[in-house]
Amino acid sequence: MSPEPARAADTDERPSRVTIRQVAELAGVSIATVSRVLNGRADVSEETRQVVQQVARDQGYGPRRPARRTGLVGVTMPFTDPAYFASILSGVAEALYEQDMRVVLCPTRHEHDREVSLLDRLMHGETDGALLVLPEESNEELRQLTNHGYRFVVVDPLRTLDEGIPVVSAAHASGANQATRHLLELGHRRIGVITGPPEGTASKSRLQGYHGALAAAGVMPDPDLEVAADFVIEGGAAGAARLLALPEPPTAIFAFNDSLAIGALRAARARGLRLPRDLSVVGFDDTRDASIVHPALTTVRQPLAELGRMAVTLLTRLLEQQSFEPLHVELATKLIVRDSTAPPAR
Repeated sequence: MSPEPARAADTDERPSRVTIRQVAELAGVSIATVSRVLNGRADVSEETRQVVQQVARDQGYGPRRPARRTGLVGVTMPFTDPAYFASILSGVAEALYEQDMRVVLCPTRHEHDREVSLLDRLMHGETDGALLVLPEESNEELRQLTNHGYRFVVVDPLRTLDEGIPVVSAAHASGANQATRHLLELGHRRIGVITGPPEGTASKSRLQGYHGALAAAGVMPDPDLEVAADFVIEGGAAGAARLLALPEPPTAIFAFNDSLAIGALRAARARGLRLPRDLSVVGFDDTRDASIVHPALTTVRQPLAELGRMAVTLLTRLLEQQSFEPLHVELATKLIVRDSTAPPAR
């Protein structure tokens, strides 16, 4: 076999670039501090600001976009499992495939510095744009990405974002209102809720929908019936145990995701309650687990795969520089009634 001929130098080859992590190391600060300096935040000392800015200038750190479309789209999300994230990712991957584009997947583990570093690599590397699922970045940090000309769409934001930042989310308030009305129509009046972290956009919107349904039925909200937890089964079990230990426990629990609801089912069984005769439980998301637990879970269906597909649609329009309104798209939710809800025992 003849030796492979020497390959001509690629005229498009670019020199290696410095990353935000390297800027942080050279300046002796954290990635978060570099991000705050670059975003013009005031909560950094003037001395630190000057050091970071000098390092960035010396190293030639700054935005750089690919000279041509690559067909690669970055996707940042906390995890690829449980089913909530996997369902969104499946919609993204399928929609990108139809556009002859591919995913560059970046799990962030809900770590701000890790996510900032990954986004920096995506922005300065060979991706055309990105989809950011539950991003940890602040409104100001996302604005900075926009100012650098990087195209992205946020899916299910953790916090309220400016109108100019493209967002795709579900109708959280409407779904929570449907769930609460369902329980009210069954005859429940003491309806406990297990929310997610109270500062989250989804938790706030779902709580708003819950309160709205109670008000429409003439039921005063009871702060003792509202407990917060992380969106995991253990949090649901702990939250339900707290609610069921009240002197006058609820006859129904609305949990703000399916994992919390499954935890509530577990806590109820541990107390010897019969489901749904002694306690009705409603979840939110309609993940695969909702239909296979016992009793099968009444829940609010989020169009998870469609969230991913719609995000790709918006990003494609941005990449093609199409103008469109609105930048904030909200997809409908729907109550799915199964076996975990029934009228309260008399």
